[in-house]
Amino acid sequence: MHQMHGTGETGAVQPAIELRGIDKRFGAVHANKEIDLKVDKGTIHGIVGENGAGKSTLMSILYGFYQADAGTIHVDGKLCDIRGSEDAIAVGIGMVHQHFMLVETFPVLENVILGVEGGAVLRDGVDRAREELQRLEREYSLDIDPDAIVGDLSVGLQQRVEILKALFRGAEILILDEPTGVLTPQEADHLFRILETLKEQGKTVVLITHKLREIMAATDNVSVMRQGAMVAHRKTAETSPEELSELMVGRKVLLRLEKGDANPADTVLKVENLCVDNAQGVRKVKNASFNVRAGEIVGIAGVSGNGQSELLEALGGIRSVSEGVVELNGQDVTPGKGVDAAELRRRGVAHVPEDRHRMAMVTAFSAKEAAILGYEDDPAYQKGVFLDWQAISNATANMMSEFDVRPANPDLKAANFSGGNQQKLVLAREIMRNPELLLVGQPTRGVDIGAIEFIHKRIVAMRDAGKAVLLVSVELDEIMSLADRILVMCDGAIIGEVAASEANERVLGLMMAGVDPNEAKAVEGQS
Repeated sequence: MHQMHGTGETGAVQPAIELRGIDKRFGAVHANKEIDLKVDKGTIHGIVGENGAGKSTLMSILYGFYQADAGTIHVDGKLCDIRGSEDAIAVGIGMVHQHFMLVETFPVLENVILGVEGGAVLRDGVDRAREELQRLEREYSLDIDPDAIVGDLSVGLQQRVEILKALFRGAEILILDEPTGVLTPQEADHLFRILETLKEQGKTVVLITHKLREIMAATDNVSVMRQGAMVAHRKTAETSPEELSELMVGRKVLLRLEKGDANPADTVLKVENLCVDNAQGVRKVKNASFNVRAGEIVGIAGVSGNGQSELLEALGGIRSVSEGVVELNGQDVTPGKGVDAAELRRRGVAHVPEDRHRMAMVTAFSAKEAAILGYEDDPAYQKGVFLDWQAISNATANMMSEFDVRPANPDLKAANFSGGNQQKLVLAREIMRNPELLLVGQPTRGVDIGAIEFIHKRIVAMRDAGKAVLLVSVELDEIMSLADRILVMCDGAIIGEVAASEANERVLGLMMAGVDPNEAKAVEGQS
């Protein structure tokens, strides 16, 4: 574990950050409840908590996006009034956002200096700024060409540009919000090496993440939030993922899914040379061929944006196929050849889209309306020429009971449920139709640890009931935990398949970056 910094034998060194009694409400929502937090100088400090626990609100207050209703912020022992990001930058706080704030058509150098054109470094000219940028790159092993166009860089390199921007502005404290969500495992490892270098140079890092494995690997200390309150502080070396998950959720959580071996039977889904173009005519899926059998879960792994979304949408009938054939139980059901989403549903295909708000529900609808979307022509929901709302309410109440949707109120507006409960309602709607094939995208995106455990068990139960399941997820832990076979996508193509028993993050990560499967396995064998 990392050596601790900034604590001195006498304890005289001031914390890099100290928050005292931070309180924040948004209407009826009490987002932060009298939060106290100390972050020692020269350490990597993790903050974990379920969605809605208040982590991002707290960091937004520290960075000046929001002002606290009560409480104080101290940086290096000095009371600070942070009323905007300019104030935060002035006291040495930088933030690397989950969604990068970069101009993609500009070179790296212009992105880094954007917004500080009147600063001391730039008064000496752009050449001086270039020298400073190159010094920062060398010092922190960031390795970026200052003249590269940002839009041409990989996501991992774009993230490094964001870190450079913060350092260029004089950041001594760096806040990173869910920084590995869009990275391959290798890129994430490189990021953590950079953070370690920052720490060695005396910088302080605050890492917000829901990935407990990253907390254990990268941090010195960790603070846990639950329902707006700070519930625990731990030295990372003295805690475990099990303890942290229990502190986050308030009860014991099974972190590793226990499931038996698959018993695959006949092929349900057969895909041959499938090509899918986006609205601009760009080919996003390139000659994909694979099958999914009854009684197995096939996972598709890949960094976000490599064609998985378009593949899933095409198989669900909501995007046309450009070339290739899709067969369901031996029958041609290629979307675009007179086959749409409604026809696929009639033939036993259920689809849980990746983006529940855009494609799976209308948040202004009630839960009972959301619970029949796509299935409103079911005779069970009809009463003459009208919908039978009593039958629909009863069916929704049954779904809510079966899938532990809270609150169990069919009349409540869908927008008023948490993300995890919205997701469980969508899963209930699709799974309780008893489909032949379940297409499921990002099943636990924005879902808390406790609900993740429940959702994973239901997906495995589908497999064990003899159903075919195709799973798309950017979370490698999820893919490795659930899938029996794993297909890896890179730049629109399926570049290889790995049996779940042979899968590990290094092999999958190399393949996700475009390395040939045999080469990736050989590299892993040498390590």
